[in-house]
Amino acid sequence: MNTPASYFHRQYADVADPWHLAERWYDRRKYHLTVAALPRPRYVRAFEPGCSVGVLTGLLAARCDALLSTDRIASAVRATGQRTAGSDQVTVRRMTVPEQWPEGSFDLVVLSELLYYFDSATRTQFLKQSVESLDEGGHLVTVHWNHPVAEHTCTGRDIAGYLDTMVELRKLARYDDPDFTLTIHEHSRGTGPALSPACAEGLA
Repeated sequence: MNTPASYFHRQYADVADPWHLAERWYDRRKYHLTVAALPRPRYVRAFEPGCSVGVLTGLLAARCDALLSTDRIASAVRATGQRTAGSDQVTVRRMTVPEQWPEGSFDLVVLSELLYYFDSATRTQFLKQSVESLDEGGHLVTVHWNHPVAEHTCTGRDIAGYLDTMVELRKLARYDDPDFTLTIHEHSRGTGPALSPACAEGLA
């Protein structure tokens, strides 16, 4: 069963940043690790669903020519819009994924602390849509909490294991922290390994 919308509305009802994402060192460290792990220096068009209050959005914006960030909660969308007001390349939109999905393709999709709110069938559909939205050679980044939470249906390690079974993806990197798992996969229709940053620059 998916986490109901009422849960998120309750979280944001009285607090602008219910998970204190802009305050804690844990989250700041995780976001900087996520951006540092991106294989390319820049991306043409990126998608970040479930952006919450936009802390990661602000870091991603510096690496993207265009970034679409979305959330289902209106106050979160407003907070992200305010946080990225000086970044013209960022579009912030209210959207409930995966029922709603943006048009066009992306060379980067970032799923941060999002997939564990869905049941197995919806999560599978979500990932399928994410991959279908990726350009050939585009990157899918996931980062998720590993500790048990009542509202979570799986952990970051579970998600990483499932991603490795998707034939359209080639694993490029994985970082297992005691608290979260970060993965980067490349969309590829071939059978060879994903192209590493060193190989892309002819160093290896």
